[in-house]
Amino acid sequence: MNVLVYLVPLALSLGLLGLAAFVWSMKAGQFEDLEGAAHRVLDDDDLPTR
Repeated sequence: MNVLVYLVPLALSLGLLGLAAFVWSMKAGQFEDLEGAAHRVLDDDDLPTR
């Protein structure tokens, strides 16, 4: 039972760290253009022209 003294704060801090990373990514605009990457994959602009 003594291990809970260490594991509960560790779990809470990891959860808060994940939440902070998610909030930061939302504020940085990481989820603004969800379909743009899917369309950029299909572009073949890196092929040489003949």
